[in-house]
Amino acid sequence: MTSIPVRHIASRDNPDYRAWLRLAQGRPGRRDARVILEGEHLCRAWLEHKGPPPVLVVGESALSLDWVGPIWQACAQGRRVVLQNNLAAVLSQVEHGPAVFFIVEAPAPTLPERITAGCLWLDRVQDPGNLGTLLRTAAAAGLRQAYLSDGCASAWSPKVLRSGQGAHFALEIHEHADLPALTGRLDIPLAATTLERAELLYLKDLRQPCVWLFGNEGQGVADELMARADWRVHIPQSTAVESLNVAAAAAVCLFEQRRQQLVAAVRERTARRRQG
Repeated sequence: MTSIPVRHIASRDNPDYRAWLRLAQGRPGRRDARVILEGEHLCRAWLEHKGPPPVLVVGESALSLDWVGPIWQACAQGRRVVLQNNLAAVLSQVEHGPAVFFIVEAPAPTLPERITAGCLWLDRVQDPGNLGTLLRTAAAAGLRQAYLSDGCASAWSPKVLRSGQGAHFALEIHEHADLPALTGRLDIPLAATTLERAELLYLKDLRQPCVWLFGNEGQGVADELMARADWRVHIPQSTAVESLNVAAAAAVCLFEQRRQQLVAAVRERTARRRQG
């Protein structure tokens, strides 16, 4: 199979370049489901999990980088575009970045009929840095799905992608999720952090899977959702500050659950060895 001829772009008025610039600036067209991935880490992650992208864009100078060669060859059956250096510098959202980009379609997984595995629910989390950190924390804690309500930052925006550091490829991310409606699909408890009628996090038995629900940076979880929570927990903290950042609170909760699950697994293995 022959490769598609390489295209060179040297004009900032090129319509493709202008569309990519809108993606990089986080303002795609209303019907544009494409996203832009920048840099070695995200591009390699996409190749590993999804295969070659529809479009590879590389700045002229980046072609000489050692790690770009294998990516260039892996994308030989798709569109490969070389950008003039000054255009690549404008497209890049990373200072002194390598100017290597994938143009891809954002994955849109199908909602499951029943929710049986531990996952992350986010209600109107608006800060891209918080959202990316929450996704990264969830993936590190072993969760595999995330559900984002309307009002959340765009999961596949450049800022969230940079903050997530590859977590997007370890998770199924459901955007624009109707969280109140999805409570009817739950086969596991819904857990939320709150100060009202809540149990101390470290005294709660968290060994079974649950859905962890975290809310807007200023307003918290919507009342409608909080009313449906099966578990209400609070994190004991010093009175020196009013509250924890939502991403920090999620890290505390998710890794306390992971700690309890790992301790239980070790104890179970030890008990079986003793019995055997």
